[in-house]
Amino acid sequence: MAEYSIPYGKSKQSFHLPEDWPVSILKPEHRDALENPIQEISASLKRLGKNLYAQGDTSTAVIAINDKTRPVPHHFLLPPLLSWLEEVGYKRENITLIIATGTHAPMLPEEHHLIVPEEISRRYKIISHDAEDKENLIKLGKTAAGTPCTINKIFAEADLRVVVGNIEPHQYMGWSGGVKSAVIGLGGTESIRTNHSMLTMEGAGPCRYEDNPVRQDVEESGRIIGVHLALNVVMNDSKEIVAVFAGDPLNVMKKGIKEAQFLFSVPIDSRFDLVITSPGGYPKDINLYQAQKALRHASMAAKPGAPMILIGACSEGIGSPPYEKWMKDKTSHHQVQEAFEHEEFKLGPHKAMLITADAINRDVYLVSELSDETVRKMLLIPASSVQEAIGMIQKTGDSSISLKTAILPYGNATVPYPGD
Repeated sequence: MAEYSIPYGKSKQSFHLPEDWPVSILKPEHRDALENPIQEISASLKRLGKNLYAQGDTSTAVIAINDKTRPVPHHFLLPPLLSWLEEVGYKRENITLIIATGTHAPMLPEEHHLIVPEEISRRYKIISHDAEDKENLIKLGKTAAGTPCTINKIFAEADLRVVVGNIEPHQYMGWSGGVKSAVIGLGGTESIRTNHSMLTMEGAGPCRYEDNPVRQDVEESGRIIGVHLALNVVMNDSKEIVAVFAGDPLNVMKKGIKEAQFLFSVPIDSRFDLVITSPGGYPKDINLYQAQKALRHASMAAKPGAPMILIGACSEGIGSPPYEKWMKDKTSHHQVQEAFEHEEFKLGPHKAMLITADAINRDVYLVSELSDETVRKMLLIPASSVQEAIGMIQKTGDSSISLKTAILPYGNATVPYPGD
């Protein structure tokens, strides 16, 4: 038996496969980490110069940072960024960090240490966005697609609007990064819902940018808002920084995508009989809402009808009360599909549709901390371990047949491109 391991929460799960099963490990191209990321970030900011961003003593700067569901290395990004802002003239008391939660639950002050170094928490004002708090939202217009451009008022009214994040594949947005941290992370619920309702359109998919309607709608909202500066990184499979990009958000995206495309696009000769995938461990598997993203990429490597195993701890449960509530009376993927086609697009339940798209004609097993009952309500097959899931799959077919197997240890950041 050949031994393997795959990320699970903050640890790993080990399992073995029969020696006669052909196995391929699909993961991002390895790139060595920058030797001194803080020095490189500082240099990238200094190359921008001061004149374009300098302001007076009363000028305000607001930075959109990611919440706990994103593995953004704020401990590297924020210290040089904040130092640079003060250097170009922004007073510390006029700098605010807003946690870009999108429609996720706002982060509590006692959780800030999960994403921001303690020293920064003490010295700078940090608040969490709330997409439902209409008093703290402002509408600035509409995109050509009809998406209302509603944004956090504090961010919109700042003299300098900055976004921080990482660039990696996104299942229907094409790529994370750039103005997405503000448009979606600091947007109002209706703005996010309208934008995400385009996820079934032609062109909406991983690693697509110029022709992606969802992403281009976000870019248009970013122009309406007027995001001045993006500081983004590309990370390797060990969550280490390999490249830094700073400046105009559109230029940052174009340069960053070139680097990211090389790392995250993985060619395959043909599809597989079994695909085993993990989002990449914590925080990408913090809940099912996030862990689902690995399924979309895994399905691109699977033969029609081939089983898939999703390994995600889901330590914080499903991650979306509306999604969980919507699923209460659903008993099949066909029912999900039919309901979604006849109902108005809703955030939360859209995750059910995304899972159904990849699971409707195949068995999908979930290895997690969720109860078996909860997993079944999500129309997935519960398994206590990867090994148990493999055993269940062997029992459903001819155990003497070798299964060509793909393992995606970093499924969220691995986009297979079949040659067939």
